[in-house]
Amino acid sequence: MLYGWLCAGLLIFLFVAARKRIKLGGTRGPAALVEAAVEFIVNLLEQTLGDRRKALRYGPIFVTLFFFIMLNNWLGLLPGIGPAIEYGGNPLFRPFTADLNGTVAMALFGMVLVQVIAIRESGPKNHLKHYFPMGPLNPLTYLIGAFEIFTEFTRLLSLGLRLFLNIAIGEVLISVASFLGGPAASLSSLPFTLLEIFVGALQAYIFVVLCAAYVSATTVSHEGDKHEEASHV
Repeated sequence: MLYGWLCAGLLIFLFVAARKRIKLGGTRGPAALVEAAVEFIVNLLEQTLGDRRKALRYGPIFVTLFFFIMLNNWLGLLPGIGPAIEYGGNPLFRPFTADLNGTVAMALFGMVLVQVIAIRESGPKNHLKHYFPMGPLNPLTYLIGAFEIFTEFTRLLSLGLRLFLNIAIGEVLISVASFLGGPAASLSSLPFTLLEIFVGALQAYIFVVLCAAYVSATTVSHEGDKHEEASHV
């Protein structure tokens, strides 16, 4: 949690610094990379949600998720992070995304975010129909509802476990390579470190894509019903 707060503070500082350097006429330097990443996530949301307005509305939340996960994954590769510095027998600094408690908490936030956006876009009544599509007198509606709710919990565990296992396994690979390298530990672990830089960005991207896909899955069907009703009118 301590390292997670430090990464969050650093992320805020970087965002504020980038905002001051982004210009309409063209941005150069590291701020251009931030601008490109933000535009990439917004375009991704537009393709997933099918609406530029929604993408701009919810873009800041998904962009923050992406950068927070990626920054935690990357900063976890710095020297001294992990068992190198201990306090009370435990590592003082440890990546937030390399702890199952942290990734499950982020997955819980992501799934709550999905529900909030779905209710906001579809309305409470239509969102409830997503889980119970049939009438209250039909026994199958409760079976389908129980299955849909169970699916939401499996999505939560999938989000948390996927992120945790990829980052934790990367830590293990780097540790093993460093141990086998002996005096040349920095060289033997370099290929795995470079691989984890890519994996860290990829896992942040996958987390955001899955959350956006879950939002789309719970809202697109209701939007189709609205268009169908409008066409009948």
